Amino acid sequence: MNKIYLTLVCLFSIAIANAQSVNAGPHDAPQMGTAINIAVSTADESDGDEFFADAERNEKRGDLNEALTLFGKAAFEYNNDKKFSRYGAALLRMSNIHLLLSRYTEAEQVVLNVVLRTYTKIGSRIGQMAAYNQLGKIYFAANKLTQSLWFYTQQGILAKQMKNNTSYIDSVLGIALIKIKKKEYNLAVKDLNRAELLARNAGITQFAKQIKSNRLTIADKTSGKK
Repeated sequence: MNKIYLTLVCLFSIAIANAQSVNAGPHDAPQMGTAINIAVSTADESDGDEFFADAERNEKRGDLNEALTLFGKAAFEYNNDKKFSRYGAALLRMSNIHLLLSRYTEAEQVVLNVVLRTYTKIGSRIGQMAAYNQLGKIYFAANKLTQSLWFYTQQGILAKQMKNNTSYIDSVLGIALIKIKKKEYNLAVKDLNRAELLARNAGITQFAKQIKSNRLTIADKTSGKK
């Protein structure tokens, strides 16, 4: 069933990509965390790995439509090879490109209908956290804040269970963004402070710029009220 759905997703994605202007590009993305970080190993290389590498090169060049097609081909090959962790990673990258192109429904459906089910089936909790994070980003971008909050919270719960500090901090920062958008600035500051303290205690530095950027956003939005 997943294979049939993936084929339809790939064909649908290609059809949309071809219909878009060649000048289409990513919209400005909010400061939303570490995004998709499930690595695809180069060991035991397959056609899927070649498609995945080509897709990454096209994404870096800004050719998102071609990258979308290639990530879809990579996912199809990984599914055929029963490399389900890589299959999910390629689909997450497809979803992220849909998100960059503001195709929120397509970005959502890839994760909900295939990625989450795949990672749940194979028992990959890291994959599930990545899927929750991606859904939090998608719903945030689509201004569906209740859904976004739910998925960031699920990511945080799972991260706490696994003692995964990086993913937990990521979820806290996602929730802080929602509070900023809802103009709950005092609550957002508390989340940023908590994230900063957790990162400092764990020796994690990758969120420093994001925390600083969000603090500046809050300062900018509240300066007129003083």
